[in-house]
Amino acid sequence: MGNYCTKLRSLGCQEMSINSMKIRKPANSSSPNQVKKPRRAEVNFCPHYPAGEDKESLEKERVKLLSEVKRRNNHQVIKEKMEKTFAHQQYEVVQDMPFIAEFKSRWPALFMEHEVSAEFTWITTIPLIPKFMSQLDQYSDKLAGVLCKKGGAAGRKIKNIMAVIDQDDSIETRRACSLQALALYLNDDPEELVKEYGSEDPDGTQRDLDQMLIRIYGIKNPGAGVDQLPEDVGIIVEGVQVLHGLKDVTTACALLFGIIYDLNLSYPTNLRYTFEFIQKILMKLDTHRLSTKIQVLRNKLLE
Repeated sequence: MGNYCTKLRSLGCQEMSINSMKIRKPANSSSPNQVKKPRRAEVNFCPHYPAGEDKESLEKERVKLLSEVKRRNNHQVIKEKMEKTFAHQQYEVVQDMPFIAEFKSRWPALFMEHEVSAEFTWITTIPLIPKFMSQLDQYSDKLAGVLCKKGGAAGRKIKNIMAVIDQDDSIETRRACSLQALALYLNDDPEELVKEYGSEDPDGTQRDLDQMLIRIYGIKNPGAGVDQLPEDVGIIVEGVQVLHGLKDVTTACALLFGIIYDLNLSYPTNLRYTFEFIQKILMKLDTHRLSTKIQVLRNKLLE
């Protein structure tokens, strides 16, 4: 098995070729390539083109897809074409590493809620939204108990967040509060995950969103109570609005996790433990390698 990867590469395995320093490294560079190797339990990191298809034929399908996206009630056709061109998308994401604005103009169909979930399932074989919600609900009571035991300044902030549940005990509020409190518990920054804006200054809000690298935003009426959902919930990546009009913050969080997989992105530095928890505890991806912080939290949840 010592030269197994070398043999796969010589037979034309795209994933091995992309991750090969020998092939990918520029002639005038001494540093290793920057391509992310599969390390988040991806099953289809960079699959082969379908039988009988090549880059040129799938590029023609991509062009046809641009017109299909503009039609109403066309989800089934879009789904079929996105599935057919999946290998072409992944190759472009992994090899070219394009800016989000450029990639969105080439693949607008990917930036739809149902396609984000479908793409995540093709990459990992796991359903995104159902798995995320069911696991979060399963850990809900235990997680709330662990979070509320946190002391110090972080503990006081967590208690303030969890106190919102006393005013609105809906499932949406419980989920959203648990995720924001979790980020504080792990010493991440919850404002890097979700930031709320008032609806009275849309221009100022847009200027701020244009500067964001990756974040969930919520637009709320200034007079809205804690039991009222935001008017709009969306996701920003590299200053580009990739999704908007989402149901709630928890759904947006699940879709943001899916987008990170779909676009082969790194986790935000200030949220790396929060996303590790989502990946390895909630979604059960690559569970045998846990950081010390996540391992300790997992042990507490299993007590």
